[in-house]
Amino acid sequence: MLYQPITSFRRAMDAAPVQPRSSRALPAFAVDKWDALRELAVARKHFGLSDRDLTVLQALLSFHPGTKLEDPARMVVFPSNATLCERLNGMPCSTMRRHLARLVDTGLITRRDSPNGKRYRRREGPAFGFDLTPLACRFGAIQSAANALREEQHRIRTLREQIILIRRDLLGLLQVAPDDSLNALAENAAKALRRKLTLEQLESLQAMLNSVVEKLTESAPSADDLGSSDSQNEHHQYNKNKYIPDSDSCHEQADEKPDLEFQEVIASCNQIQELASEPIRDWLSLVRVAEEVRPMMGICASAWQQAVDSMGKIASAVALAAMLQRFDQIRAPGAYLRDLSAKALRREFFPVAMVRSLQGSQL
Repeated sequence: MLYQPITSFRRAMDAAPVQPRSSRALPAFAVDKWDALRELAVARKHFGLSDRDLTVLQALLSFHPGTKLEDPARMVVFPSNATLCERLNGMPCSTMRRHLARLVDTGLITRRDSPNGKRYRRREGPAFGFDLTPLACRFGAIQSAANALREEQHRIRTLREQIILIRRDLLGLLQVAPDDSLNALAENAAKALRRKLTLEQLESLQAMLNSVVEKLTESAPSADDLGSSDSQNEHHQYNKNKYIPDSDSCHEQADEKPDLEFQEVIASCNQIQELASEPIRDWLSLVRVAEEVRPMMGICASAWQQAVDSMGKIASAVALAAMLQRFDQIRAPGAYLRDLSAKALRREFFPVAMVRSLQGSQL
């Protein structure tokens, strides 16, 4: 059995990371060396590596024949310092050696020193240089660390998007009930998002904003607070005393005529039909499709419920369909719907006006 030294050439024992004498077995599957490098690039901070360390490792891998790390007899690469620096586009030798030492310290490569410290391969016998076997053996751990980091980054991106949406809804609610302290909170949240926050910081910020929005939503006046029923809130003046129906059966009283016919709404707001999973044939199916499309528009459940409480289901569905028709002009759909709901409670907004406005723009 060949002796495996535990120090590099002319290096003191107390300055050398002691390597295990037992050789590691290669994994059962062949590891692609470039896949290993890509995964390591994602998880480099987990292993305490810099981008320059990976550059040196990439140069070492380029001396390995083929793309698979699978043949134990060909796992050692043996470029000279001068050749390695040349492949590193003229990196100073001292810098290159420092990065090589870092790769050895992290256990991703192993030195295989010859008696005289030179790197070479005997015609029949072992090769002396840098052994890439540890990189192949640790590929599973490298891949797991990279996947964990990807999941964390995905969670961070998702949280940032959710915080932006919640903050927009908060600003919409503050238009109805201004509060200087909450305005400052919204401003501080915007400033915080400009920084690189950790996952824990983002979760804390999301929970705080969620709590504030929920409290503001609960304290918003409802139709019952105004002393009138849902059907009374849906009556309005538009040229003459007519209303948009909102009963479970969606049938009108015989002696009253609605301001808007069903087909009139569908003709003016045809975008909602394109997103529907079922044909829209009546008021009830319009409500069902609106509740289905609402999350796609970035409108949270609380904003939709606030609209239903202030306008009724059918009027809310008509408003949402009209919003979808001009979706590219609405920056914050959730906050916009909350604002319409608040105006409806003050009898300052009626969905029929939105539909008639769309009809005018289509002429």
